Amino acid sequence: MGKALSLRADYDAAGLRRLARTTKHAGQSRRLVALAAIYDGASRGAAARLAGTDRQIVRDWVVRFDTDGPDGLVDRHAGGAAPRITPSVLEALAHRIEEGSIAAVHGVTGWRLRDLCAWLHEQHGVSLSESRMSRIVRREGFRLLTARPRHYAQNPEAQDIFRAEFILNESSGVPKRAYL
Repeated sequence: MGKALSLRADYDAAGLRRLARTTKHAGQSRRLVALAAIYDGASRGAAARLAGTDRQIVRDWVVRFDTDGPDGLVDRHAGGAAPRITPSVLEALAHRIEEGSIAAVHGVTGWRLRDLCAWLHEQHGVSLSESRMSRIVRREGFRLLTARPRHYAQNPEAQDIFRAEFILNESSGVPKRAYL
């Protein structure tokens, strides 16, 4: 059986409970209350029951508290996987989009998400789904701009007549029907 760990001498139970009340991290607050119980003389098993965990976890908290103080009891997050797109690759992608496509060279008249995904995989070895590429492209400030479709039976002369019938009344700014 290993040697019992002692808590730091520069803190006491009342101080830890005060810190537990003022912290914004619920996990840190729960850990501080458990360690305050140990300062009051409770066993590690009793502190573990108080915190809703087991003795080994409380021992880990004691080690973290002894080395880093109360800040060592804040939840630690691993941070997730490293980003697949580095800033240099992102810059190359933005440059590619800004250049636009040349039909004779690239084989497309405009960049589609699948074309950008294929280019990114070929040039940089990064595989992304179209939905992920869409989020990246939109985050970088690019938008898909297309011309509005025109109806095949559209009559420009009828549009001019329609526009001429509705002229803004300059005094009130309210549309007024004008008869020609």
